[in-house]
Amino acid sequence: MTRGIPASHVAVDRFSTRGLPAPRRIELWERHNAHALVALRARMLDESALEAAEANLQLDRLHLAHVAANPHAVERTARTVRARPTESVALYFTLAGEAIFTDDDGTRTLRPGQLLVCDADRPFLRGFAHGLEELAVKVPYDVLRSAGATMPRAARVIDFRNGAGSGRRSAQAWGNDTYAAALAALVARALGSQGDGSANEEALLELVAAVLTEPDTADAPPATRTPTTGAHFAAAEQYVRQWLRDPTLSARRIADAIGLSERQLSRVFAECGTSVPRFVARRRVELAARMLRMPSYAEQTVEAIGLRCGFSSAAQFSRVFREQSGMSPSEVRRYPGPANTLPIGS
Repeated sequence: MTRGIPASHVAVDRFSTRGLPAPRRIELWERHNAHALVALRARMLDESALEAAEANLQLDRLHLAHVAANPHAVERTARTVRARPTESVALYFTLAGEAIFTDDDGTRTLRPGQLLVCDADRPFLRGFAHGLEELAVKVPYDVLRSAGATMPRAARVIDFRNGAGSGRRSAQAWGNDTYAAALAALVARALGSQGDGSANEEALLELVAAVLTEPDTADAPPATRTPTTGAHFAAAEQYVRQWLRDPTLSARRIADAIGLSERQLSRVFAECGTSVPRFVARRRVELAARMLRMPSYAEQTVEAIGLRCGFSSAAQFSRVFREQSGMSPSEVRRYPGPANTLPIGS
C-alpha cells in the first residue's frame, strides 16, 4: 500500500437557508458565516430570496468549505474587518458561475476553473450575478508562515482547471495551476457531493504552500520556492486521475506536468512507498474492478472495460489485474461482494 499521512475524518458542519423564513435568510446566512468562515455583509441582486448552502470542515490548521448559492453579492468592509478579523488568507476556487472581485487594486472577473487568492482582512466586494458554486480554503497567517509559503502581497487569480486538463505542455509552461488543481481535488473529495469529511491536512497544507510559491521573487527564502514531496505526490496523483484512461499516460508526461525530471518523479513516488508504474496500474485496476461490478457495464466485454480503463490490450489487462488482485477480471464479475472489498495491492 502507498505510505503517507492518513486522512483524518472530521464531522462536516452543514448549513442551508432552504426552509428558513425568507425575510431572515440573509441575516441568518451572515450570522452563520461570521462564525463558520468569514464575516460578510450580504445582499440580493433582485427580489429573490437567498437560496444558499454551505459545508464547513474545520481541521487543526486549515478550514475548508463548499458554498453554493443563487445570485447575490457579499462585502467585507473595513468596519467588518475591524470587528471580526480572521488573520487569514482565503483561497476561493470557482466551480460554477462567474464572479466579480473588487478591492483597492481594482476589479477582476473569475470564471469556472479559476482560483482567487486574497487576504481576508483586506476589504473586498464579491458579486455573483449568475449564482455560484465554489470551494474555499482559509489559512491563518501563522500557519502560512510556518509552512514556508509566500504571503500574497495582492489578490491573485490562478487557473486550476486548464492546468490539470492538459497533458501536452512543457514543464516550463506549467505553473502553480498544477498544484491548485490538486488542492481543489482534495477539498472536493472532502466536501463535494460524495465527500465524507476525510482530509489529509498535511497534503493540503503542502499544496497551499506550493500554490502560493512565487519563484520569481528574488528575496524569497529558498525553502518557499521548492514544493515538498507531499505536494509533488498530490499533484502527480491528481494528474493520474485526470488521465488514467489514456493508454499513453507515462512517467515523462506526469513529470512534465508537475515540473520535475523523471528521476525526481521516481524519487517522489519511492518516498511514498510505490513507483509510478505500480501506482498507475493500481488505480486502473481499482477503476476496472468497480466497472466490472456495475450493472451499467454488464453488457460490456471484459476486454472493452480493460481498454476503457487505459490498458493497451486484453492480455495486459488480464495480467496486471491478476497481479494486483489475485483474481482474473472474469472472476471479479462473479465475486459476491462490492468491488472495493477486493484485495488490490500496491
